Amino acid sequence: MSQESTDSTEKYTRQTILEVRTWDHPSLCSVRVTRPEGFQFRPGQFARIGLPTSDESDTPEIWRAYSMVTHPDQQSELEFYSVTVPEGEFSPRLAALQPGDPLWIERNPFGFLTLERFGYSNTLWLLGTGTGLSAYLPMLSDQETWDKFGTVILVHGVRTSDELAYREEIAQYQTNATENHSGTLIYLPVTSRQPWPAPNQSVASSRITTAIENGTLEKAAGHSLDPEKSCVMLCGNPEMVTEVRKMLSEKGFAAGRRGNLGNLAVENYW
Repeated sequence: MSQESTDSTEKYTRQTILEVRTWDHPSLCSVRVTRPEGFQFRPGQFARIGLPTSDESDTPEIWRAYSMVTHPDQQSELEFYSVTVPEGEFSPRLAALQPGDPLWIERNPFGFLTLERFGYSNTLWLLGTGTGLSAYLPMLSDQETWDKFGTVILVHGVRTSDELAYREEIAQYQTNATENHSGTLIYLPVTSRQPWPAPNQSVASSRITTAIENGTLEKAAGHSLDPEKSCVMLCGNPEMVTEVRKMLSEKGFAAGRRGNLGNLAVENYW
């Protein structure tokens, strides 16, 4: 069960770590924690989570933003995907937590990288690097995704294949998309320091930006980045987001404005 904070402002609650899952790459982990009572969010949003600066303190003094990996329907828990920065103030502490340890979560979610930014279209491109993947995972099983789009293309950019987390889960989402939603989920892992993994292992190492520039990404997906037929989300490395946003704007993609739906959405919490 979640434990409510005694903080007088009631901005956050004290929760309990359930599991810390390590991935193939030693710097990557996923943290599963109890879900605060009444905490509601949309797929793609993020939470601010807090930790004390020392073992002697029981007050969260440092806060970071993490997207929810879990779908909102999973009422009893939340999951966050993290990369450990050795010299970082927060991520090493998060990775060192054990089941039973406390973690503080602000009561309200944040972020606008959600499907309500878009209308109906043929194809949804989800472009992410590193832990930016986490924002997209709850969308893959969300009914709204498949009500709005027939095809979803998930592009995950990393340096090497051992950084490709959640591959088994994504494979299950692919099966569910076909069997339960009559849709198609295309998964494109993109590695920048080695040839791309299957099914495109013949492709030389490439960043997402380069693959867009030379047409490799569209060829591998079997779909074009067409603003008349597609919507695009961007989340991850700020340089990638800035570069790809510029490329897409030149193709005719634009964020919604003044109540008008657009075909491009970007997460800026990094």
